[in-house]
Amino acid sequence: MGSGPGDPPARRGPALSLPPLRKRVKRAVRTWLLRGLLAIVKLLPLGAALALGRAGGGLAYGVFAKDRRLALEHLAKAFPEKTPEEQEAIARAMFRSLGETGMEIAQIDKLDRRLESYVEIEPSAVAALDQARKGSGVVAVTGHIGNWELLFRRIVRSGRPAYAVGAELSHGGLTAIVEELRGPGRTIWRGAPGASKKLLRAFREDAYLALLIDQDTKVQGVFVPFFGELAHTPRAAADLALRTGAGIVTIFIHRKAGGGHRISGRQVEYTPTGDPEADALAITAEMTRAIEEEVRRVPHEWVWMHRRWQTRPPDERALGS
Repeated sequence: MGSGPGDPPARRGPALSLPPLRKRVKRAVRTWLLRGLLAIVKLLPLGAALALGRAGGGLAYGVFAKDRRLALEHLAKAFPEKTPEEQEAIARAMFRSLGETGMEIAQIDKLDRRLESYVEIEPSAVAALDQARKGSGVVAVTGHIGNWELLFRRIVRSGRPAYAVGAELSHGGLTAIVEELRGPGRTIWRGAPGASKKLLRAFREDAYLALLIDQDTKVQGVFVPFFGELAHTPRAAADLALRTGAGIVTIFIHRKAGGGHRISGRQVEYTPTGDPEADALAITAEMTRAIEEEVRRVPHEWVWMHRRWQTRPPDERALGS
């Protein structure tokens, strides 16, 4: 999800090119429909909204055949020891969890009034966050597990300076919604003008820089094990830490059985060897191992429809050619 100051800017297309009018209209309509849905959901009590989200997620499992198929395919790869019925139960629960996450985002104004109690930070996570902060910033790594937007919001609410690093969404309307959710100036958009300066300024502020590194995206990466198979993984978190001397934490959010969420986390210790390639590989592998542990612990809270193993190592492609 992130990139280092020396990484090439993300491809943004010709400066003056615009999508066709029909596509721009469709995007605008989609954005306003989403805003309208969010406005309606805001009117519901939280419990009713969560119930609606679970029901909607269950419905989506039946309707979105492609996502259902991908989720089941990936679950079979990750958990070959589980029966097809167990894999299907995880996939169904994942869709319901995503529905709940969407409803919580729509209800964010209400949740803000009691965010500290709704999203608990474990004492060990508080200690890890504070101990990692030694004057040169902290790289805070997580994955698309649970309600990761609430995770970021809760860290900001705790009074710690924090920024999220990510790629802009498919069109400006959705990007604007995310900006509103995270807070103005809280997201450093990869490849945007001035992004590198903002990254360096965040480290000078001794801030937390949040990165999601659990997806196979078109950024510089390394191949590290994930559920027993090499997966192309963004290396920006490791590169940033190595270049700046920043601390590293892995941090995650999970739903509590009685409602609300709990944040856990730990430090990732590293000692540079002088070989930046080997160091980036080792650190990324360790962070990815932590993500896998969390996914194994609560598998229905991860996004199983993502094509995590799509990009293959060059030597593997050569063998298959």
